[in-house]
Amino acid sequence: MSPAAPSRVVLVTGAARRLGREIALALARAGWRVAVHYRGSAEDAEQTAADCAGLLAADASSVKSAAFACDLNDEDAVRRLLPQVVAQFGRVDAVVNNASTFEFDDAASFSYAAMEKHWRSNTGAAILLAQALHTHLLTRQSNQDQPGCVVNLLDQKLWNPNPDFLSYTLSKAALEAANTLLAQALAPVLRVVGVAPGLTMTSHMLSAEEFAALHRLSPLGRSSTPADVAATVRFALENQSITGTTLLVDGGQHLMKFGRDFSLMGAGTAP
Repeated sequence: MSPAAPSRVVLVTGAARRLGREIALALARAGWRVAVHYRGSAEDAEQTAADCAGLLAADASSVKSAAFACDLNDEDAVRRLLPQVVAQFGRVDAVVNNASTFEFDDAASFSYAAMEKHWRSNTGAAILLAQALHTHLLTRQSNQDQPGCVVNLLDQKLWNPNPDFLSYTLSKAALEAANTLLAQALAPVLRVVGVAPGLTMTSHMLSAEEFAALHRLSPLGRSSTPADVAATVRFALENQSITGTTLLVDGGQHLMKFGRDFSLMGAGTAP
């Protein structure tokens, strides 16, 4: 009897907390070994990795999950990240670019510094990790039955624009365009898919009541939940016929016009 093939490995950026953690746990439940990326939340990242490993108790692999620190604004550090994951796990099959810088600016306060900060972490890092995964897959010893996959987390506001968070929005718009360019350039070795949530998790800018009211502002009466987004990421990773497109998971919020970003629509909120 031939030995079982090694289980698949996915790197999830920004997986220590919030949506990234939910994605990491969902993929572990589906049998993926998970590399948990973080920048500063080491304790949370180690907990997420331990929880993912616990969900993979039946997996015979020596490394089920592990945490990796990296500042996505640092190009050299980003270039080292995927090789570090390969060295630990022996392989990588997919990357989920979930981590994002999300800081307020608008047309009046825009600066080169704000633009560069968002583009480095939100756009440049995602492209470098796709490049690194493509290179890794080309050098794997065995033939690949299936292409690898990169999933880029985007935002429904690209289809429903408002002028808030200008640099963030531009960085995500560039990443959405990169989906098409990378899907063309890196096929057939690698698929590239976008997932665009609506309002999914609250923030310090919104009360629980405000978040609940905004979450209901969609044709379906609810926006995306973390479970919805995680399920869509898994679908994108595992459906071998999808590339160069974006799946919107927002209850239809992109069909409605909002004059402000959700985070600034609560009573008394200000940038």
